[in-house]
Amino acid sequence: MQVVLHAGAHNTDEDRLSRCLMKNRDAFGKRGIGVPRPATYRRLIRDVLQAMDKGALAPEARDTLLSSILEGAEAPDRLLLSNENFFSVPKVAINKGVIYPGAEEKVARFCALFERDEVELFLAIRNPATFFPAVYAKSPTEDFLDFMGGADPRHVLWSELIQRIRDRVPQVAMTIWCNEDTPLLWAQLVREIAGLEHNEKITGGFDLLSEIMVPEGMKRFRAYLKEHPNMNEMQKRRVIAAFLDKFAKEDELEEEVDLPGWTDEMVDTLSDLYDEDVFQISRIPGVTMIDP
Repeated sequence: MQVVLHAGAHNTDEDRLSRCLMKNRDAFGKRGIGVPRPATYRRLIRDVLQAMDKGALAPEARDTLLSSILEGAEAPDRLLLSNENFFSVPKVAINKGVIYPGAEEKVARFCALFERDEVELFLAIRNPATFFPAVYAKSPTEDFLDFMGGADPRHVLWSELIQRIRDRVPQVAMTIWCNEDTPLLWAQLVREIAGLEHNEKITGGFDLLSEIMVPEGMKRFRAYLKEHPNMNEMQKRRVIAAFLDKFAKEDELEEEVDLPGWTDEMVDTLSDLYDEDVFQISRIPGVTMIDP
């Protein structure tokens, strides 16, 4: 079985992907793609991975877990799981200059749990200039420097996280993308996670666009698609970009960074470092970077 884990990151998804997958649950099920209800597996998998601290799993642990997750249904060819808290809760997302400390060990345990299966990891990353403030806002820690464990934000890199996971579980295929590109990639991401071909139809392929584009823009966008039914994915992305440029809801796309001592120069520096880091991630063997 192929087991697909979408693990966030925090403040990149808000369960949109899970909801979209659930919309396609029946259609996917007919094709051997399982989309279990999140309530059946999120806490259960967390508890099982924590229990692995105390000793090896029983031989029947995987099958017992699957029975609960699938609620008695037959095991699919491809199982889709999504949980932005898989690595941690937001308040401990960063510690002493490390994003998601121990993430590599959790993935290793997940692989041990599904040792007979082929595990794939999907992860969206986000510009640290907005990611750090976003996870900090969900933390009870009052001082940002304390939240960061005293680390300089300019030295905290996504590539370090990806490389840690890569080194610990080299057999796991990893697919990474930038959250800033998600509106252009949404339908492709759903297809990639489901293991579908690029032009196969899905339900909810424009759900994210409808959230960030004014209704008039969405109406014109759908009309344009009907008039041009043979566009490929790259052409669709260019059209989406053009419509967002004209019809996007400004409050959905603009992100204000309000941290004491953070200047525009700091934000620009972090953004430049992020671009460099994304390039480094794209060069890590075994990692597929999806970009527009």
